[in-house]
Amino acid sequence: MTYEIIDTTPLDPIAQPLLDALSLEYATRYREFRKDSAASATEEMLRYPPALFAPPEGAFIVVVREGRTVGGGAFKRYDAVTAELKRIWTHASERRQGLARRVVEELEARALRQGYQRVYLTTGFRQPEAAGLYASSGYEELFDRAIAPEIHFRLPFGKDLLTPGAIDSLNDLRRAEPLGQKP
Repeated sequence: MTYEIIDTTPLDPIAQPLLDALSLEYATRYREFRKDSAASATEEMLRYPPALFAPPEGAFIVVVREGRTVGGGAFKRYDAVTAELKRIWTHASERRQGLARRVVEELEARALRQGYQRVYLTTGFRQPEAAGLYASSGYEELFDRAIAPEIHFRLPFGKDLLTPGAIDSLNDLRRAEPLGQKP
């Protein structure tokens, strides 16, 4: 099957299926950990202005197959040399086929072209598939695995794009304490 990668913005109607599905997925996966998980998910999806995901400091892509949005993701500036991946998503019918990995690779390539040297991201502790994807894509876990994942709540990862596998360049991204749930 052929996929089309489209550079766009979160405001493009073609991005709406991605944003709606992510919101539903966040609300569902974290229902037992947040009083109003639907409102929390909506708040998360609106947390960043769309302009942050536009070049020259960001990017937003969707993956389309046969006219249907089936995946996508974005990044924004984290600091002068670091892009922060956000909104990585694959439609349920497309999972376990390498599409999410392709989205990550596409975003990494754009980040390099835009001058970033490394990538940072966080994923939720109830998203083991995402954590597995990042670990198998060369991302370093920037959290203490000896602490229960639900204490961390958000699991940070980093990757040096110039020297994949290097970890010293990621030390300033490590947190002294877990990225626990907001009150």
